[in-house]
Amino acid sequence: MDILSMTFEELSEVFKENSIQGFRAKQVYEWLHKHLASSYDEMTNLPKALREELQQKFPIIGCKIVRKQISTDGTVKLLYEISGDDYVECVVMKYKYGYTICVSSQVGCKMGCAFCASTIGGFKRSLSAGEILSQVYTAQKEIGERISHIVLMGMGEPMDNFDNVMRFLTLVTDEKGLNLSMRNISLSTCGVVPGIQKLLDKHLQLTLSVSLHAPNNEIRSRIMPINKKYHIEELLDMCNKYTKETSRRISFEYAMLSGVNDSDDCARELGRRLKGTLSHVNLIPVNEVDESPFKPSSPERVQKFVDILASSGVNATVRRKLGSDIDASCGQLRQKHKKEKRDTE
Repeated sequence: MDILSMTFEELSEVFKENSIQGFRAKQVYEWLHKHLASSYDEMTNLPKALREELQQKFPIIGCKIVRKQISTDGTVKLLYEISGDDYVECVVMKYKYGYTICVSSQVGCKMGCAFCASTIGGFKRSLSAGEILSQVYTAQKEIGERISHIVLMGMGEPMDNFDNVMRFLTLVTDEKGLNLSMRNISLSTCGVVPGIQKLLDKHLQLTLSVSLHAPNNEIRSRIMPINKKYHIEELLDMCNKYTKETSRRISFEYAMLSGVNDSDDCARELGRRLKGTLSHVNLIPVNEVDESPFKPSSPERVQKFVDILASSGVNATVRRKLGSDIDASCGQLRQKHKKEKRDTE
């Protein structure tokens, strides 16, 4: 296991096994998780010989910024290189309450959602807890501001990397480290029903976001292959179970795709399905992706959709569109960088 993925207790035990003084574990852990050190050279209160030993035995596997884009609205898109030829993306967005980062949990994605850029290049591997954490730490150092909110909504399906994501949550909320509140973290899934049950069993106080994107099986199966395995009825039943047992409201993500899922009938059907549930619908004006045939719905169509949901008693808001001028859809910048790299080789 890479050292950034270790809990303080695990690090202490590993140091003990390697005959390293116990108090050094506290120093190293604080350097990694409070001071966000990305190399042992930064740990100036450690003897040089110890730093060299740690580098040899426990190299810090982090991420390196290879590309940075800044939107006119202040959104920052970072492309990270991880372990050589692997690339993932994160986005940092500024809101009134502070800075939110959207992180990736996998290199690529298996889920195959038709409108998503993350799946275009295929799936390569899952990220370790430390690699997910490094995205947060590197971005915070880059922008020079504390990140207060995290959304696991970047490349990959978090439920497909469940154990590493849970370990990441343990580390990022550790009071000995960044000490983020679990209530300031959102985890998004495309609808992996067993994963939602496993999350429910953890009794965490995070926000669960479910990528719904359609009101029925016919449309959802067409744009989201996961629906062929877990139909919308099974998914919504699990969501209702989740809200009843946690009393936590679920956020349903709904990408507005022109002529696909944005009709009045779709809005009315979605309203019937969600009426009376502890939920909120987050309508997303999608960013256009070169390789995708889907186009975003017009602002007028989006507003009509909101109005119909409201008349059904379903709360819905339109997500503020950020970063559309910097390839902000997860996967876009990775694809562009890989293409440019191939072209120059």
